[in-house]
Amino acid sequence: MKKIAIIGGGISGLYIANLLRQNSNYKITIYEKNNSVNLEKGYGIQLSVNSIKLLNKIGFQNINPKEKFCPNKVSFYSLKNKDKICDLNISVFNDNNDKYTTLQRFTLIDFLKNKLPNNLIDYNKKVIEIKNVSKIIQIIFEDNSSIECDYLIISDGIFSKTRSLITDKEIKPKYFNSIVVRGNIDKNNLQNIDHNNISLFLGSNLHSVVYPVNQDVQFNFVAILRKKLNSEELADYSLFDSKEFISSTLLEISKQVDSNIIENLIDIKCFPIFSSTEIFQPKNKNTFVIGDAFFAFPPTFAQGASQSIEVAHELYRNLENQNDQFNIERIERTKMIDRKSKFNYFVFHLSNPIITWVRNLLMKKLVKNKYFLKKYLGSIYK
Repeated sequence: MKKIAIIGGGISGLYIANLLRQNSNYKITIYEKNNSVNLEKGYGIQLSVNSIKLLNKIGFQNINPKEKFCPNKVSFYSLKNKDKICDLNISVFNDNNDKYTTLQRFTLIDFLKNKLPNNLIDYNKKVIEIKNVSKIIQIIFEDNSSIECDYLIISDGIFSKTRSLITDKEIKPKYFNSIVVRGNIDKNNLQNIDHNNISLFLGSNLHSVVYPVNQDVQFNFVAILRKKLNSEELADYSLFDSKEFISSTLLEISKQVDSNIIENLIDIKCFPIFSSTEIFQPKNKNTFVIGDAFFAFPPTFAQGASQSIEVAHELYRNLENQNDQFNIERIERTKMIDRKSKFNYFVFHLSNPIITWVRNLLMKKLVKNKYFLKKYLGSIYK
């Protein structure tokens, strides 16, 4: 029996644990540095068809329908004049069982966690050292305990400490020169939009997104604002919890976003956006990196959670086929999604009025072009 240690109890770690449990030849344990899995309610995620297909392999289709939403379109609006630019029909990539889905992050985490035995997750386990002896991996924790395993799967997020341990150097993501404001808003406070769609508002150095996270009246709001921060500001993470910083950011956003939305936001949080600059591949054939520890994308294609699920599924499939390495297609796919995410960011934040006019005109045509949709979106969603 192969012993597998999974570091990190996020989406990718919990998902691959569910897959590995299907094979009785694996003995798996998740080691989580915190005293619990983060089940904070409120904030939303988007899951495109590519990840819903994989989640349905472990019964995701059976969760309470009221806890998720399946939008058919993305509606694009101009923040400058509040006019609708166009509608993008994302339902064309759906099939009968697998549909683009929005929901609370809590709902997905809770689903993945509840499918695992309680004793499969070991809490308060912070990794401080990793040793490789022959084909065995030894992991030493801060509490002076240690374990040995045949395979190590690292899934402890974008700021992964475990990933740095196996390279003897600190691997840092890069600040994406943007900050995000997240909050929740009641459906009744959203005017002049279709509540059955994802609404995406394009502005000058700013874009915002509003979408339902269940069948009730709860919507998630996200605004991404270009903003330069120096190293001292980035190092002081308490800055993003301060009322002064949040208030000043909301004031800046309110210059373009509907004031009715800003005034009715609840559970507001603000934080900087970081993304990966390279795809990391461990030298040890028995060590793997998945989720944001593998690669963290800019959020402008809403593929963060979906790619965490995809990469975890691909690793599981490779282990089942006794293939010790991710294939070249995974690396190329990651680069492709990263390029498109950065291109979306550029297009969403245009400021020049003439270029913006041309963009809007092109968007109206492209959302109706089947070839473009297949190449630009289908290459990711399918």
